[in-house]
Amino acid sequence: MGKILKYAFRITHIDNIPHILKFGLLLADSSMRDEKFVSIGDPQVINIRKMLMVGGKNLRDYVSFYLGPRTPMLYVIQHGYNGVRRQDPAGIVYCVLRLADLIRDKMDCFFTDGHALSALTKIYGKDRLPEICQIINYDDVYVSQWNNDSDIDLKRRKEAELLIKGDVPPDYIRGYIVYNDDAKEKLKSFGIAEELIVVAPNYYF
Repeated sequence: MGKILKYAFRITHIDNIPHILKFGLLLADSSMRDEKFVSIGDPQVINIRKMLMVGGKNLRDYVSFYLGPRTPMLYVIQHGYNGVRRQDPAGIVYCVLRLADLIRDKMDCFFTDGHALSALTKIYGKDRLPEICQIINYDDVYVSQWNNDSDIDLKRRKEAELLIKGDVPPDYIRGYIVYNDDAKEKLKSFGIAEELIVVAPNYYF
């Protein structure tokens, strides 16, 4: 039996965590949004996604997650490419959801087998979520290096997404991944239990 996809990841700035603990992971136009929210994404991509329809669904109505760590977007954020402000890895936190929880609660969501903006990407509804391990290759989304001359489609597949409709309540966040012990201590100061925090520098660049 191959490796099993169990989690979905959303990265955010560490200063957003106190608000997330209270209200969850929110849409940009949520009534509970954080007026002091620190954005770390690519503004151009964010604006495109606000206007884009994928499979008849408006992406602005969904909170997006990746299915593996060390994504191309994280690489851009850590290095400050494409006009994105460079972020220290210690300031970036992974909020981790468990796919089994979403399946259990029949969460309104869909997932893709690659970057949602790619014309090559296929869309799968929530009814297919129990089959995600047969649709998405674990090694594709967990690969560390995606520039591969023998597999030019790997980068697209690496960026497979899970998209959840509406705000995601904080109870769905099952853990947090940080770069170092300093970041761990900061999360603990926010009231997060130590056993929910994993230090994993290999999830960063």
